[in-house]
Amino acid sequence: MNITMIGLGPMGQAMARAYLAAGHPVTVWNRTASRADELVAAGATRAATPAEAVAAGPLVLLSLTHYAAMYEILGDVGDALAGKVVVNLSSDTPQASRDAAAWLAERGAELLVGGIMVGADTVGTEDAYVFYSGPRSVFADHEPTLRVIGRPDYRGADPALAQLFYQALVHVFVTTLAAFVQGAALLGTAGVAAREYAPLADELVQLARSAFGMAATNIDADDHPDDGASAQMMAVGVDHIAGAVAAAGQDAALPDAVRSLYDRMIAAGYGKDSWTRMIDVIRPA
Repeated sequence: MNITMIGLGPMGQAMARAYLAAGHPVTVWNRTASRADELVAAGATRAATPAEAVAAGPLVLLSLTHYAAMYEILGDVGDALAGKVVVNLSSDTPQASRDAAAWLAERGAELLVGGIMVGADTVGTEDAYVFYSGPRSVFADHEPTLRVIGRPDYRGADPALAQLFYQALVHVFVTTLAAFVQGAALLGTAGVAAREYAPLADELVQLARSAFGMAATNIDADDHPDDGASAQMMAVGVDHIAGAVAAAGQDAALPDAVRSLYDRMIAAGYGKDSWTRMIDVIRPA
């Protein structure tokens, strides 16, 4: 099956290479045409226009900065979209995915939303996996082809689901990285090298991971008993972290944001509950 790859940043290039290595004909298009040069040298076909790229085969993969770019690129392809399956692997809001599904349906195309959960260097390996959502039958028809770039993890018919899983997990990832850097900056004020701190932070992240199961049980049961880590107790610790960062003259936006969550829990009368009660101040009232 011919694969069309639109968007040739590092991720798009990695996916195109994975398909070429698996023996698929690949047609590529990118606004900056030179980004396709190495892929063309490796056997891909360069399309002159987005319409030509879409017309090349039944499966069109998008790897773009956001969903707005999809409209900019595909808005003028005319009837070329009719009968196509568009796999949008770009990051955006869940509602953007729903809106895109409706927009493509008006043009006779079907959307599979994808959330690829690894870096470009891992695409196509056994460690790669991708969340998908959209019509089950469309996913089933193309699952073997999608498997080339990573293990497909189908999450349901609602186009927003893949995006929701992607954003939820990336939020954990990027927040953890930011907290690591904040800790390195704090220890740096005493001349401690980040390499000395890194293995200790890794050990603590593993401890945090061990709490996920308990937290999920509490949240799903809507029951948040004090298990030794009440909101009141956690708030004291977070207040000390924010104070230490502020005293060092560093940006305290991250610990202040966490402190705000605990402050609102206590204000709402949840101080003696488990920290997992935080979900009730995060959710809309």
